[in-house]
Amino acid sequence: RGIFAMGISGAPTRVNVINYLTIATTGNSTDFGDDVAKREEGYATGASSTRGVLAGGYVSPDVINTISYLTFSSGGGVSDFGDLNLKSGYQAGASDNTRMLIAGGGGDGWQRTRNIKFLTIATTGSDSSFGELIRSGAGGGTPSAEGYRYWDGFASPTRAVFAGGDVATPADTNIIQYVTIQTKGDAIQFGSLITERGSHTACSNSTRGLIAGGQTPSSNLNSIEYVTIASTGDGTDFGDLHEEIDYLGSCASATRGVFAGGQSPTKLNVIEYVTIASTGNATDFGDLTVARRFAQGCSDVHGGLG
Repeated sequence: RGIFAMGISGAPTRVNVINYLTIATTGNSTDFGDDVAKREEGYATGASSTRGVLAGGYVSPDVINTISYLTFSSGGGVSDFGDLNLKSGYQAGASDNTRMLIAGGGGDGWQRTRNIKFLTIATTGSDSSFGELIRSGAGGGTPSAEGYRYWDGFASPTRAVFAGGDVATPADTNIIQYVTIQTKGDAIQFGSLITERGSHTACSNSTRGLIAGGQTPSSNLNSIEYVTIASTGDGTDFGDLHEEIDYLGSCASATRGVFAGGQSPTKLNVIEYVTIASTGNATDFGDLTVARRFAQGCSDVHGGLG
């Protein structure tokens, strides 16, 4: 089961509804329930084989610290998990079956951060310190320019990988970096993306990570690229989405990567998928119940679970 959560369908309309789908089939998504917070955008997601977790995000006029969780096998509904130690939005999430990492983002006052934090998915509570992302070196080393926002992550059962992002407005970055999920420590460079991008999405099975859509400073992107998680190296061309889309969401199984929503600049309800082990363009899957951007995704069969 894959989940696509909240977003925004057009200012000031927030979409609190969560949709679910069965990744191995095709068809339209179904209503799952509502979150405890109407997250407009910029929240991190992670999941075990049982629970999906939604952390932080933006609720006008500021970022929030609320963490929620859902049980995939239930009929719907979301429960309170706890709070992040600091308000945060526009961060990346990645997880194995026990631990969710939350990396970068913008905290109180929108100051960018290089912090990596973690949650234990089976419990409730707050986050703990894990390490730091690679220093971007942008903006002359000023703290407000060193962090990463508008990016995403994915995982194998061993590694969490974070790619791209907005480093110092308006320039994006093409850096890919990784950590070992069950240790603590700072990120290590993995390689580089083919295309500098932010406001994109990413998902994986246990072998390959896919990075899709997003934007450069000048235009939206339809390209998908991939990396082999167990190695290091640069991105390789995979194929294309049906059009140029930013602020989209994704989830994955061992077989498929699924992409949903976003804007082009019209808010979209389109769901499409690829077969991760191959290369090629995305194929239509179905529709979300409501067109929206920032419909962040997670699943109970993603690459971090093996």
